[in-house]
Amino acid sequence: MPASDAAGRLGVNDLECLRQIGWLEAALPEPPRPGDFLARVVVHHRASLEVHDGRESFSAKPVPRLRHALGDASQRPTVGDWVWVRARADEWHVIDLLPRRSVLMRGAAGDRYGRQSLAANVDLVLIVVGADRDFNLRRIERYLTLVAGSGAQPIVVLTKIDKLAEGELADFREALAQTTDAPTFCINAKDSDSVAPLLADLQPGQTAVLVGSSGAGKSTLTNRLAGVDLRTGAVRERDGRGRHTTVTRQLVQLPGGACLIDTPGLREIKFTGEEPSETPLFDDIEDLAGGCRFRDCSHQEEPGCAVQSAVAEGKLDPQRLASWRKLNAESSQRQAEAQEFARRQSRKASRQR
Repeated sequence: MPASDAAGRLGVNDLECLRQIGWLEAALPEPPRPGDFLARVVVHHRASLEVHDGRESFSAKPVPRLRHALGDASQRPTVGDWVWVRARADEWHVIDLLPRRSVLMRGAAGDRYGRQSLAANVDLVLIVVGADRDFNLRRIERYLTLVAGSGAQPIVVLTKIDKLAEGELADFREALAQTTDAPTFCINAKDSDSVAPLLADLQPGQTAVLVGSSGAGKSTLTNRLAGVDLRTGAVRERDGRGRHTTVTRQLVQLPGGACLIDTPGLREIKFTGEEPSETPLFDDIEDLAGGCRFRDCSHQEEPGCAVQSAVAEGKLDPQRLASWRKLNAESSQRQAEAQEFARRQSRKASRQR
């Protein structure tokens, strides 16, 4: 849509239109300048964005300040962001972002300090895992740790249950129940009846984002939930891995009024250093720790350690304790690195004044 079509394009019904793509506020904010209007980022390309105003989607370029000048890449526009759009020289430009009410971030792959925003303004994070070689409780714990700092609620979605032998599903359910108390759906993403309970749980106005490995079934699930035909691919037999059938993050509208953001598979689940130190994920260990003799017990070789006693008695999985240690140590290291990076940036800014 050319920018020359801006005049008179938005009318009294624009608030209702925006509600169809996840606007939750009772009213619209005042625009920075007359003629500016709100849109939501629905696809993120390398040099441009696809945005939606509630009626149609169109391409818009972020102004240089939003592409390059921000020192923290996680503050640049991402899928799910609400943005102000302005017409310039017969083109649409994204000139500013609205404050985010939630954001799902990870540490940028290959970057010691950087952060990457995966999706903004989301209510639910659907952690999609396949009931095959993709299933890994330690990876699920990593996803849950990321979600804990996002402001969104996690839901675990176990896919490919049609490939399980009789009786195997109960084992998967038990393993998930011992790992998290987050809602869990066990589905065959190719079966509408199987997916129906999950679809019913996505309420009008909510925005959900799918995360998981390549081949876990995210695009197949999106196809079923949204009734759209996204490209899907087969899983390699030799290692159970899938190819990246979704190559960019994109937001789609669901028939029931919710929005869904599909994402490419994540090969690396790297922490940002901003994860909360206390989450419900390891409540069982935290509860046991209250019975330790020493308040600063590290749960390794101290006498009177209630956590180690629980491991010895078979009440706590030693792998779960090892995961708790690893995740805490990694998050603390990332936090220290992020703080050092912030100090360096502050000193650099001071020298440039």
